[in-house]
Amino acid sequence: MKREKYKYKICVSGAAEVTHCCPQIKELSKEVGREIANNNCVLLTGATTGVPYFAAQGCKEVGGLSIGFSPAGSEKEHIKTYRLPIDQFDLIVYTGFDYVGRNLILTKAADGVIVVCGRTGTLNEFTVAFETKTPIGVLEGSGGTADLINEVLKRGYRPKTKIVYDKDPKRLVKKLILLIEKEKRSNHQ
Repeated sequence: MKREKYKYKICVSGAAEVTHCCPQIKELSKEVGREIANNNCVLLTGATTGVPYFAAQGCKEVGGLSIGFSPAGSEKEHIKTYRLPIDQFDLIVYTGFDYVGRNLILTKAADGVIVVCGRTGTLNEFTVAFETKTPIGVLEGSGGTADLINEVLKRGYRPKTKIVYDKDPKRLVKKLILLIEKEKRSNHQ
């Protein structure tokens, strides 16, 4: 299938360990990945298990491009030390900066970030995106960090200007793309 030029790079940030997520987390994550690919966008993830891995599976199911950002400095370290997968990624960037550095590079490389479930690392990626004013989509009802973001922002007394929410992966991806497009237009004015 020949694709047009890729539009945007969308990061899926979410729990690597999913026992605390909603029961449908695998299918929801795969649907997010499929929708990113179906909308001619590149999927970026932390090259890890759980939500990011499921999103990469969904992306690959429909012939999309999946790029992982690893905390490791090499493929060997990625596999042997971190025990992370490589099979669902077209390309892996070995950052060598552990999880905190990887999160920063991954998030800064994205035009938009989608939060699905999540734990502390997801919260870190969310706050990097929030502070850098990167458009964010939150999959409501997916559990974990995603379901806490509204409360965190409320208690943090910060405006939620570049954040969209939805329970449906298809609608969420479309809303985020519209937000990214608005951001891109404002860059040229």
